[in-house]
Order: sequence, then structure tokens, then C-alpha cells
Amino acid sequence: MSQPLGRRGLLVTGAATALTLSTVSFAQASPASGSPGADGRRTRTVRGTLPPGAPDFVHLPVEVPRGVNEIHVAYSYERPAVPAGTPGNALDIGLFDERGTELGGRGFRGWSGGARTEFFVRADAATPGYIPGPVRAGTWHIALGPYTVAPQGLPYEITITLTYGAPGTTPAPVHPPQRAKGRGRAWYRGDCHIHSVHSDGRRTPAEIAALARAAGLDFINSSEHNTYSGHRAWEGLWGDDLLILTGEEVTTRNGHVLALGTDPGTFIDWRYRARDNRFGRFAREISRAGGLVVPAHPHGTCIGCTWKFGFAEADAVEVWNGAYTPDDEISLAEWDNSLVASVRSGGTGGTGRTWTPAMGNSDAHRDPDPIGTPQTVVLADDLTREAILAGIRAGHSYVAESAAVSLSFGAAGGRGLHAGIGERLRVAPDAPVTVRLEVTGAPGRTAYFVTDQGPLYSSVLPESGPGTVEWRTTASYAAYVRAEVRHAPKVAGLPGALAAFTNPVFLGE
Repeated sequence: MSQPLGRRGLLVTGAATALTLSTVSFAQASPASGSPGADGRRTRTVRGTLPPGAPDFVHLPVEVPRGVNEIHVAYSYERPAVPAGTPGNALDIGLFDERGTELGGRGFRGWSGGARTEFFVRADAATPGYIPGPVRAGTWHIALGPYTVAPQGLPYEITITLTYGAPGTTPAPVHPPQRAKGRGRAWYRGDCHIHSVHSDGRRTPAEIAALARAAGLDFINSSEHNTYSGHRAWEGLWGDDLLILTGEEVTTRNGHVLALGTDPGTFIDWRYRARDNRFGRFAREISRAGGLVVPAHPHGTCIGCTWKFGFAEADAVEVWNGAYTPDDEISLAEWDNSLVASVRSGGTGGTGRTWTPAMGNSDAHRDPDPIGTPQTVVLADDLTREAILAGIRAGHSYVAESAAVSLSFGAAGGRGLHAGIGERLRVAPDAPVTVRLEVTGAPGRTAYFVTDQGPLYSSVLPESGPGTVEWRTTASYAAYVRAEVRHAPKVAGLPGALAAFTNPVFLGE
């Protein structure tokens, strides 16, 4: 069955335009007609070509008759050679059920991006990335996402197989609990950006949980690309020693954002660009679901990875993503500039703060990507979802390259005043302030104190054992101070990779 592009034209879906192709129909099964086949299946194949400049999403409607208990979809597409520097073909895929494709609607049934060539959905099970549940009669939609299209176009082939039979029963999802045993008010280590087989990762949730424990983590966050299927995949893997949060990496064409710690089963749509002016709506959905809005790798170099939506809705920003690279250095510098803008506007400290805390995560996908490199270390009242998210939102955290690195950082003034990471030391402009950093697990590295004026003090840590660095300043000289611990530079004149860094301590009344 050939399916030329443009048969039904462009439809506006409330954000980015989408093309809807002609409907694939299956005759109603009937015992008297002898259909479907002896194996209880019927199959249709669709072929077509997407040209350069195709819409972000192409919907293929499929009429599903009564009596179907499984939908199976397989697809392939051509990858012709392209000139150097020209993107080749890449085609993502997902599924919406009879409830429709409305932006933010209830019809979402799964997304695998470009990670799989086939998937199935039925009541009792589904391919990872997809949501098990009833296969009801009506118009379903296969969603194609032409991520990049070669100059020659993108020829594709989609094979849809419907299996008829008893409907089956959908098991109730089992989600992770909201708390682990914890140690009361303490520093807890976590990695909030990890991918499993439920998106484009290669590790199972069981493998991730084991690696998280081996990395010394207290909490992790399920963050699959554009799906929540992984929320129900952690049964038996949490424990007193490991809190598992649920979320999503909302992967748009203009940047990625972590929906961190949302209610289990929450779906956040991604089908919009910055020009559509829709992100604020979905940022509010993340907040209503109890989660944090965290733009991920804002200067990532992959196509569509650079963050274009601004930071007005952000609860935190991921400035260190995986192995430390130049794009992380740019993200760190941009975040530091945002701190300077905040202190100039007077919007720091207290519940009315306007500054955005920073965090770091591994974005691990497969071996040899290490879980927990880096990791965010959060001061929280306990090892619970509510307390961890509150600590991240408040900026009571630092980022370390591994569990071997620990920091203690704060500022003290006269009359016993003290402020820790993410807090304000309220002192007169010219009152003396002592800033103190204690470092464990980074021998021979260099510690820096960075302020709104830039780096103002550095000290090489001892070659063995812990190290302590102190610096005296005033609020009139430094509106905030934060700490960085860096490796030796590999290239002369360039900064060395981070081993750790803290959120700031603010100084002044």
C-alpha cells in the first residue's frame, strides 16, 4: 500500500504543525467470513517518502476494528549517503490510541524515538517505552517524527499487524514508594538523568539499580525520553537504601528538560517548539504533578539538544551532564552569569529568590557510561521525594564527580552568624566574612572561590588526605561565593575539568 506525502495535508494540532496521512483500514473480523487469517492476524504495509522540510510529526491513522487484542508495528527507512556535514535520515516513532493525538491529551500510548524498529501494545504487556492497556476499537495513530531528513528524502515502510482474540487484563501498575529509610537531615547523593531500555538506553532497571548502589547513590530518577513507561518498571528494586523517583526527559526539537520527581504515571507532552509558545503550559503541568522543571544539557551539541525556551520556569538547571566537556563549561559560565543578574536585581535569598540552582547528572545510557558521574549531593530533611526535591529547589546542594568526593562549604560572619550552600549570610557590607571549604577525595586538585566578580581566590589541595581552604572577604566585595574543585588543565590556558562545584552562598543584607 503506497502512501504519498500530503494526501491529507497539514493540520494544526495546537502547537507545531503535523501532517496526517490517509487512513489504513482493516475489515471487521467475522467468524463467518473466515477472516482474519488462521493465526488470528491481519497485516497492512504502508510506504511513502518524506521530503526535506517535512513537518515535525506525521500521523498515520489506523482503523482498529472490534475484537483486536494486540497492535504490532514494525518500520524501516532508507539511509542514503549524504555529503559531509549534512544530516542523514533519522525517523522516530510512537503510538496514540483512539482517544486522539491532541497536544497534552490522553491518547498517548508510547514512544521509542529511533531506538527500536518494532513494538507491540496489548492489555497485559507492551514493548518497553509503550503503555500496556486495552486495545479499543477506533482510530489509532502511528506518530512519525522525522528528526532529520537527507536531501534525497526519507523513504519509509511501516507494517501494521493486528491480532484478534480475548482482550486480556491490564495489571495495576506498581510504582516506587515516596520514601526510603534515610538518615534524617543529611546529605544524600543522587543521579536524576538516567536512561534504560524504556527509551534509548541499553540497561535494564535492575542493572541501573545495582550500579546506582555501587556508585554510592541514595536516590535516582527515572527519566526516559518522552514516555512514562519506565515508572512501573522498578518493582522490587527500591529499598531502605535507594529512593527511586519517577519523571521524564521531555525531548523537544528545541531542547530537553527533565520533569524530575513527578507523580508516577504522569505524561508530559513534547510536541512543540519554542516559537509555539507552549512550554509554559507544560512546565506548569510538571509543577502540578509535584515535579521540578530542570533544563538538561542546555548547550548540548546534538541536533535539537540546545535549550531555546529560556529559564523563567526552571526550578534548577543541569550544567554538568556526563563526562565534563566544553559544552558543560559553557553551561556553567552561563549559569554563573545568571547569578550575577540575580544579585543585581536583588532577587536572592529567602522564599522569593529568583536565582536558579545548578545540578549535575550522568545521562548514562549504556556501558561504559558510569552511573553517578557526576552526582548531585543534596541536603534534605530525610530520604523522601518531598525532601529531596525541596533541597534541589532551594539550591542546598553541590555536584561531585563521584561518591569519593565530599565537600563542606559555608561562610561565617561576626556574632556567630553562618550560612551554608544556597543560603544568605546577612551581614553589613563591610563586615568581615570568612569563607571555608573542606574537601575530601580530591587530592592535588585546585580549589577556586568564584564570585560575581569572577574567580578571586585559588589554592592547591594537599596531595593526600582532606584539604581545607579559607578566604576572607566582605559583602561589598563579593555578593556571592561559590566553590569549584578542578583537575589540572589538559590544555595550557584552558580550565581543567571539574571534580566538584557548589551552589553559592550569598552575602549581604
